[in-house]
Amino acid sequence: MSINKIDAGMVQKMFLAGAKALEAKKEYINELNVFPVPDGDTGTNMTMTIMSAAKEVSLLKNPTMDELGKAISSGSLRGARGNSGVILSQIFRGFVKSLKGNDELDATVLGNAVMHAAETAYKAVMKPKEGTILTVASAGARKAEEILREGEITDLLQVCDEIVQSMEDMLLKTPDMLPVLKQAGVVDSGGEGLMTFLRGAMDALHGRTADFMIKVGGNATVVKASTAGEADIKFCYCTEYIIMLERNANVVEAQLKEYLQKIGDCVVVVADDDIVKVHVHTNDPGLAIQKALSYGSLTSMKIDNMREEHNEKVIHDMQRAEEEETEMPHKEIGFIAVSSGEGLSEVFTDLGVDYLIEGGQTMNPSTEDMLEAIARVNADTIFIFPNNGNIILAAEQAKSLTKDKEIIVIPSKNIPQGITAMINYVSGKSNEENKKLMEEEMLCIKSGQVTYAVRDTNMDGKEIKQGNFMGLTDKTIVSVAETVNEAAKELIESMLDEDSELISIYFGAEVTESEADALADEILKEHDELDIEVQYGGQPIYSYFISVE
Repeated sequence: MSINKIDAGMVQKMFLAGAKALEAKKEYINELNVFPVPDGDTGTNMTMTIMSAAKEVSLLKNPTMDELGKAISSGSLRGARGNSGVILSQIFRGFVKSLKGNDELDATVLGNAVMHAAETAYKAVMKPKEGTILTVASAGARKAEEILREGEITDLLQVCDEIVQSMEDMLLKTPDMLPVLKQAGVVDSGGEGLMTFLRGAMDALHGRTADFMIKVGGNATVVKASTAGEADIKFCYCTEYIIMLERNANVVEAQLKEYLQKIGDCVVVVADDDIVKVHVHTNDPGLAIQKALSYGSLTSMKIDNMREEHNEKVIHDMQRAEEEETEMPHKEIGFIAVSSGEGLSEVFTDLGVDYLIEGGQTMNPSTEDMLEAIARVNADTIFIFPNNGNIILAAEQAKSLTKDKEIIVIPSKNIPQGITAMINYVSGKSNEENKKLMEEEMLCIKSGQVTYAVRDTNMDGKEIKQGNFMGLTDKTIVSVAETVNEAAKELIESMLDEDSELISIYFGAEVTESEADALADEILKEHDELDIEVQYGGQPIYSYFISVE
């Protein structure tokens, strides 16, 4: 069997099959996050990005190539979340741009599209890093260029197989390019996400799948980085635990996966020597726990009612919407910030931020969320504070899609940087002067955070056990301890120098005010010359956000 040309209908099927494949493997891709922090979300971000496009693509009936390309590009650009999602959207954007004006794809058109896809993605990233999704895309581009140069292959099945295989080979080499991947024993998660999509697309091209149905709705078009609607929550309880094994791990992994898939979904079972980590959404967590007990003893058990969490969020969003119904009065300068936690949101509001996007570490807002916020702020110029390194690209993408307002993205990588930048805005200065001032001042502070480890690992020269608390500065683990305040104190000590004057501590939802005050007292015992401010942040996952200046 050989194929010399494919039409828009086949490209549509390939895209939808690839989207479904990525959605099915999102939890596995999340697990590839090399840092042992609880916000590994590459699979989620890439899935939500592609499902935004898949929703539009699935609604097209007998589309032309141009109509299909517009749906893929627009849907993925607006739905893009996190760095991985934005890069994926740029890959699609570059690919479909090369298809414009073609009714069918042959080897030449396809090869040029693959090359343009990689080129577009590289241009979207200010400092491209090798050993990532970009490297995998580049391998495909080089193979496409080689095929076109030699001009001997016209069969699209062979062309696609060779391009995809070259990318698979490069994915396996990513651990040799990034030491952190090699140390964790995994490939790059973004690269794996791209290849998961392509494997699904190739199944469609080879006729190995006939399932192209995309559910319209669900969590693909999320507003304000929310989770799925209650109607979409088929299984109510998010259940997690660790089994301390009494038998062969590989046997347990296979048997448990098979059983859990019968009583729930979103099943993740990861075996490591004598322990197995389990995650499942089910309506009967008792069955999931009872089955696990037949393999060994349990620890780190956690059960959350997702409907209850959803209802609380719906009520909050309705209250927020009522507050926002009145159109903002026109102003020259406006401010948008991404925030996570009631206390932190109050801080930004008090500093003059006009609109808060709920999101942050565990649920990155999409480009569409950014565009909605921009539309709501009635100002000629708008400063955006992403406050997370994984959100900056989405903010930049929203800027490029906004034509009627001047958008200035301040590349704040964390909450303390965003707060410092906002504090240093000076009314009366030009936009360029303020941009320069805010960026300079936010880089003058030292910032860190404390969270817990989700797995055992050895990183940055430290032996880390699941459940340990870690102090991090810019993704570098500087402290590991059994208690949250021990980790926080060691983190703060590492950030202090002779010029330090002020420590700001923002405590999260899982920390009490008395615990935060006790931490401040411990620091003051040894550094009574310092000023310490303790504020409620209310952020999830991260026990403390800390800044030193």
